[in-house]
Amino acid sequence: MKIYRSLSDITEPFHLPCVTIGNFDGVHLGHQILFSEVVGRAYRCQGTSVVITFEPHPLKVLCPERGLKLISTFAQKVELIGMAGIDVLVVLPFTRELAGTPAETFVDEVLLRTIGVHELVIGYDYAMGRNRQGDIEFLKAQGQEKGFPVTVVEPFYVDDMLVSSTKIRELVAAGRMRDVRKLLGRPYQIRGEVKLGKQRGGPVIGFPTANLHLSEEDLCPKHGVYVTQVIYDGKCYGGVLNIGYNPTFGGEQHISAETHIFDFNQDIYGRPIKINLLRYLRGERKFNGVDELAAQIARDIDEAKQVLADAQKELLLSCEEKYNR
Repeated sequence: MKIYRSLSDITEPFHLPCVTIGNFDGVHLGHQILFSEVVGRAYRCQGTSVVITFEPHPLKVLCPERGLKLISTFAQKVELIGMAGIDVLVVLPFTRELAGTPAETFVDEVLLRTIGVHELVIGYDYAMGRNRQGDIEFLKAQGQEKGFPVTVVEPFYVDDMLVSSTKIRELVAAGRMRDVRKLLGRPYQIRGEVKLGKQRGGPVIGFPTANLHLSEEDLCPKHGVYVTQVIYDGKCYGGVLNIGYNPTFGGEQHISAETHIFDFNQDIYGRPIKINLLRYLRGERKFNGVDELAAQIARDIDEAKQVLADAQKELLLSCEEKYNR
């Protein structure tokens, strides 16, 4: 996937571009359906599939007081858009000046003159330009007048839940990771470099942990203990994760994510890891001492291993059903 980080980097319009535009926070199933539509249409006309997005998220600029929590980092978003088979990603630096651009000017200067839009695909709730003037009816009228068809992708539901970034944020905050996975089409993931913590996990409690420091600006799952998959150096390990402030040891100033990785004994300080949150086990609580905490962690590990084993069985059964039809 070719990435352009400024319109000035695009020297000529793309070949028959089928374009979509949006924020795409989380790249959930609804976004993936939209990308699939773009890729399919580009394939049929032997053109170019193009995604236009913004960095930072517009609400971070226009409404910073809302404290928007993003589902994915920008790097994750780029990675997931590439995995959807998109040819070109155009990243527009979002500013108040861009927000003030009239919708028709954006269509003429960006979509037509710079991108060369051949077809436009948009989500059911999309609107562009100053005061969101460029809604679906406006874009359809522009397309009819200026020669590009506009396709609207309808809302998508899973188990009566609307697949939306807002709903996913709500589910993450509630610790409902199985429902989050249904709407994302993959587990919810946190990433970061392993930091040096208090070093209590191994020496004091008996369960060494890899520690990530979470920013208060990040979308933080419900505090407590989770079953996880830990991806490090191309390999996947089971684990249990605690998100919170370590109340047993008097509490921490900053929230942290501490993961005990199963069957793992490597020095990974300063190294990047990815953690998939599979299931919420219990809330974080204060124990009466190290022995009580260690006993609970041992029970958490037993439960987590059972969850991971059941998930593996489910995967194997689904594969057998798929190939024995």
